Amino acid sequence: MKSCRGYLAILLAICLATSEAAQDTTAEARVKVAVVGGLVLSGVWPALAKRASKETGLKIETVAAAPKEGVVPIFRDGEADLLLIHGSDETYGLLAAGVAAPLRAWAMNEHVIVGPIDDPAKVAEAPGAAEAMRRIVAADAPLIGFRDPGSFGIVHGLFRSLGLRPGPRQQLYDDAESPQQVLRSAADKHGYAVVGHIPVAFGKMPSKGMAVLLKGDPAMRRVYVVVEPGPRHPANTRQRELARQLVDYLVSPAGQADLVAADKEAGGPWVFPLPAADTH
Repeated sequence: MKSCRGYLAILLAICLATSEAAQDTTAEARVKVAVVGGLVLSGVWPALAKRASKETGLKIETVAAAPKEGVVPIFRDGEADLLLIHGSDETYGLLAAGVAAPLRAWAMNEHVIVGPIDDPAKVAEAPGAAEAMRRIVAADAPLIGFRDPGSFGIVHGLFRSLGLRPGPRQQLYDDAESPQQVLRSAADKHGYAVVGHIPVAFGKMPSKGMAVLLKGDPAMRRVYVVVEPGPRHPANTRQRELARQLVDYLVSPAGQADLVAADKEAGGPWVFPLPAADTH
């Protein structure tokens, strides 16, 4: 009897351990993802996450969708296993600190030129962004050239491509109280601004008296990167493996094709695949 009780105790312990291990495995099949807000606002990431989950078998949990100031700390502190965000000083900082693994390009979003409805520089008639900038300079029209690093990089990249030196009125500072108010600032100056297409299209940037005058030029796209845990990130080995599995899918031909399909489902074009896979 004593040996029987001992056997039952051992069997119970094995069953409990097996059950706990199964529960842990189920829990670990989850990837917690933080994304920059436009990916959710546009509807592209929710549509893509469903496809990714079906393709990989992973449970994908979007734990945060916010501007970079909101999502970077969440990833850094280990509350997210993966971060989808623009390549920027913040992502390079995570990499330098050992919190991020080497970054991988994943997708692109588009900026647009917004200006007064009467369009004094005739930007809407320009064949592309570079010519639009040339027209703004030629008309000496106001342009808010000093904004966030993304818009600044696009604007001055266009000027460099033209070999064109902007005048003082094309280097105006964004004096709005918040980044979302930039178009009000531009409207007050009867001027132009380069901004992300998604926040304008979805009403996050009040733009009375203003209109999107030029869009669709690949020269005004910015790169999204996928940020995996680096050696100093709190993620455990299993979390790192699952994050890598999701990243491998996102940058694969199948993942890029699913991105195109998800963007179409969301009413895009909002988010673009990498140029090698671009079918927009």
